Amino acid sequence: MQQDEIWGSETAQSYDTPGTGMFSPEVLEPTVQKLVQLAAGGRALEFAIGTGRVAVPLSRRDVPVTGIETSAAMIAQLRAKADESNIPVILGDMATTRVPGKYSLVYLVYNTISNLLTQSEQVMCFRNAARHLLPRGRFVVELWVPELRKLPPGQQAVIWRADDDYVGLDTYDTLRQQVVSHHVRMGKGREAEVFRTPHRYIWPAELDLMAQLAGFELETRHADWAGEPFTADSRSHVSVYRLSDS
Repeated sequence: MQQDEIWGSETAQSYDTPGTGMFSPEVLEPTVQKLVQLAAGGRALEFAIGTGRVAVPLSRRDVPVTGIETSAAMIAQLRAKADESNIPVILGDMATTRVPGKYSLVYLVYNTISNLLTQSEQVMCFRNAARHLLPRGRFVVELWVPELRKLPPGQQAVIWRADDDYVGLDTYDTLRQQVVSHHVRMGKGREAEVFRTPHRYIWPAELDLMAQLAGFELETRHADWAGEPFTADSRSHVSVYRLSDS
């Protein structure tokens, strides 16, 4: 399935969950607060801006935000919250699309870089971020850590959430570093709705090498936006890269 099929109008219309999930204050507020700090009074560019989950509150904190987004349907949902003059958005992909100007900060949240399904595209994404940044600008990536330690030999799937009305699981192709996330929502009786998204998972060390190839150096890495230490048991990380002087 192509990305434009996954992120079509049906997904866009149901994407926002105000006050809950990734839209909950405990998730969103630390994200915005950290990005305000990292922008350091400058302009920000969001790759895969989506419906504006982060961009809208960030712009309300006086950080000028521009976005790149591959889904016209997601942009349409964003436009219900902010017009083009407040948050300009260019339709295109985060690996190759250029927007005017230079920025203090480029950021990618909620595992979105893994939507690029090849290593070469992911490296191109880093290089595209570097092209948009001012000297010593920052590129921030939020990404999950692959849970392969939970995958016994011969087993392909890891269940990461199981509720009465929802099951989330990932199926891994470890040879190609591919994973498909399956979201199963149960209705009444035998009814169920399944939503699948393909990803290419990236180890932190591989991500750092991609950054180096694009002229970045790792500045900080934490387990979350609040600054908890990143450890061997962390399930995700927020990595801040800075353009090197050389």
